[in-house]
Parts: sequence; structure tokens; C-alpha cells
Amino acid sequence: MEKKKGTRRMLKSKGFTLIELVMVIVILGILAAIAIPRYIDMSGNAKESAAKGSLGNIRAAVATKYAQNAVNGAATYPTVAQLNATGAASYFVGGTTPVDPYKNVATVIASAGTPIVAADVTNAGGWIYDAAQGEVRININQATASPPDATNPLTW
Repeated sequence: MEKKKGTRRMLKSKGFTLIELVMVIVILGILAAIAIPRYIDMSGNAKESAAKGSLGNIRAAVATKYAQNAVNGAATYPTVAQLNATGAASYFVGGTTPVDPYKNVATVIASAGTPIVAADVTNAGGWIYDAAQGEVRININQATASPPDATNPLTW
């Protein structure tokens, strides 16, 4: 008989109590409140790192072309048209200028003057290039940069 009583008790104790379910939901809520902001911050940092990597790629291409021109007798930086060239004429692997990760634009535009200043930034994406000095910057403003309080992208 006692065996039957124990079996009945086990049948009654299947499942979770309301307090256990509430505690699990509270713990999941706390974990989500901590993890989501960190994820958002990491995606902003990833965009910044990708932008700096692409910028380094463009700067390396400009320096390489300048060195080639210097060896050939005319130490000049490439033109905007040469940086925007595609296919076999491109200076970049894959035949296209690297894309900026904020606006997904690969266009290089000429700066209004030398050196590049904040007034040259149109926030259209892509890159700003000063052919007189071989200087390249990203064409976004600080508000577009992610996270928004990142160092001014114009200084990259």
C-alpha cells in the first residue's frame, strides 16, 4: 500500500511551481538586460574596426602607387579617378575600392582643399582623398560613427 501512496505523490509533483517559473524569467531578464547593450556596443566596434582596416588598405594602395611613380621618375600620388577604377585597372584586390562599413559606399571623392578638414565631410559615405598629399579619410561625421561617442572619424 505504501508503494501506491508514493506513486501518487510523484504524480502530483510533476512540473514546476509558479515561483520557480517566475525566478527563471527574472534571471533571463537580467541576463538579457546585460547582454543586449554589450552586443550593440560590439557591433559598433566591429564597424569602426572594419572602417579602419579598409582605410589602411586604401592608404597602402596610395603609398604603393606613389612609390611606383617615384621609381619611374615622377613622384605623384594617384588621382581620384585611378582610386575609383574597377576591374584590371583597380589598385585593389577584387577590382573595386573597399566599401566603408557605415554607409556601404565605395566611392572616393576629392577633398575641397589641402589638408582634409571637417567641412569636406559630406556624410555620404565612402572616402575623401587629397591627391596633393595622398591623404585619405572616411567620409562620415562623428554622429554617423558607431558608437556615436567614438573618436572623430575624420582623425582616422
